[in-house]
Amino acid sequence: MQPRFVGRLGLADLVTVANAGLGFAAAVAATASPALGARLILLAAVADGLDGVLARKVGSTPVGEFIDSLADVASFCVAPAIFVFSVASAEWGLTLSGSDPPALLATALVVPALFVGSGVVRLGMYTAYDIGSDETEGVQTTLAATILAVVYLAGVPGARGATALLAMTAVFTYLMITTITYPELRASHALGMGTVQAGAIVAPTAFGRLFPRALLVGAVLYLIGPWFYRRYLVDAPEEGAEESRDPTPGADTE
Repeated sequence: MQPRFVGRLGLADLVTVANAGLGFAAAVAATASPALGARLILLAAVADGLDGVLARKVGSTPVGEFIDSLADVASFCVAPAIFVFSVASAEWGLTLSGSDPPALLATALVVPALFVGSGVVRLGMYTAYDIGSDETEGVQTTLAATILAVVYLAGVPGARGATALLAMTAVFTYLMITTITYPELRASHALGMGTVQAGAIVAPTAFGRLFPRALLVGAVLYLIGPWFYRRYLVDAPEEGAEESRDPTPGADTE
């Protein structure tokens, strides 16, 4: 008897499944090496972008949008939460043996747990209401996970410690379920960021940590400037593209 998925999953779906597997690997790796866990989270983000490209190029399947959100739960909700908990555990000396300071243990557990819950809600809302739209409400789980991982890899003084990472995790817990709208990345911009992301994965310490720091700058600019990105980058014509007719003066061009 052949598995039920035979003949029902496409190439993009297989990459999505790989994304989920990378999320598990990142979670496990983070418990022993936070740096390796962070790199695997970034690799999962590359897979997440690749499955979208493949879905547009070769077509998607009816299950694609559902398994994509499920994979994102593993890679961009659970894996980053375990990564942050692992950093806090190592820095604060938490052993889960009953002798840990209650306040520190509660913080290290509750904040990542809330992050997972918020991410699940955000992905559910996206699947129900935002698929097919050129913008989405709330910070994307992929963006939140990428920033948490790349802050650690970038070696920003004072930002890769437990307190800073937990604070950022708490902020993302809120931002993922806000109604702030974020436009989808243009293909050319996504390709450029993907190249930098690959450098951050393969050689995170090269050239004075150039790749993770460049990725961090790009991710933070997108995080804090959705209006700027939409107005000046999304609405601007691609180089070499035909100019559209001039909009009516005073008309909304967004």
